[in-house]
Amino acid sequence: EGIGILEILNAIVARIPPPEDTSKKPLRAFIFDREVLYGSAIAAMVCLYGRILSFTIFFVDGTMKKGDRVYFMASGKDYFADEIGVLSPSQLQVEELYAGEVGYLSASIRTVADARVGDTVTHYGRKADNSLPGYEEATPMVSCGLFPVDADQFPDLCDALEKLQLNDAALKFEPETSSAMGFGFICGFLGLLHMEIVQERLEREYNLSLITTAPSVVYRVHCVNG
Repeated sequence: EGIGILEILNAIVARIPPPEDTSKKPLRAFIFDREVLYGSAIAAMVCLYGRILSFTIFFVDGTMKKGDRVYFMASGKDYFADEIGVLSPSQLQVEELYAGEVGYLSASIRTVADARVGDTVTHYGRKADNSLPGYEEATPMVSCGLFPVDADQFPDLCDALEKLQLNDAALKFEPETSSAMGFGFICGFLGLLHMEIVQERLEREYNLSLITTAPSVVYRVHCVNG
């Protein structure tokens, strides 16, 4: 156990050149994970917007301080960095994070769609010219309606879909009303398998009884007469 680890670490220091110092450039940080915070000190604060989200981010350029107003380049939304820190392995608060570091950012986010995995975070007052490469929003290929059997479970269904969307950027949903089934959501998926997995997770992990409409696909209509 542990054989050769010290040699590998020494070789990394000796053979791999240090990265360029980009801490003076406009902030660019890449979001690669996110979660809802429960039970932490910041989650106990009164949330004026929605829920408290924590993002794990890699800082490519610039620096970030606690309290900075940050801008999410893909969604065009801005929020304040209520808390920042590093993972060691639990969350440890710091006052500032620098280029080349991996840390976390906690903020009061109105909806989870405002800050997606793959998005680039920059400063609101000094925005970066370009976002980091690699982000491409998923396009749903199949859609269906999800309605709770019990109308009282509609808020629970909304909450469950938002939680699933935290780590499933391909899942899209919007409110829908049916005269027969009441309030529900039209959901977009990558395919039938993705749809089945999401439905099963909603029923198994969140104890929801659902009515699912027949799946449909987006199609184009070509009018021969113009």
